[in-house]
Amino acid sequence: MSKRRNHDAAFKARVALEALKGERTVSELATAYEVHPTMIHQWKKALLEGAAGIFERGGKAAAAAEIAEDTVRDLHAKIGELAVANDFLSRKLKPWTGK
Repeated sequence: MSKRRNHDAAFKARVALEALKGERTVSELATAYEVHPTMIHQWKKALLEGAAGIFERGGKAAAAAEIAEDTVRDLHAKIGELAVANDFLSRKLKPWTGK
């Protein structure tokens, strides 16, 4: 059984760019680079979707900060909900545990 190979970002970008150029077919690229054609299609799609972010000013840092703030806010809310549920359950279980 063969092991999965992890390709670095530079390799993926190079193959995706070649696929976008259209000088060779995806099948030819897959044979040349020894990867599955589906992977090339996925890398090509990811390249096209992420290309606009390269030209945004501070887009990467601003987007990361916004995502981080949203994530932290959601996690704090979840912690609060779990703390309330934990207190409720501990009060309801006291008669059975004898504490």
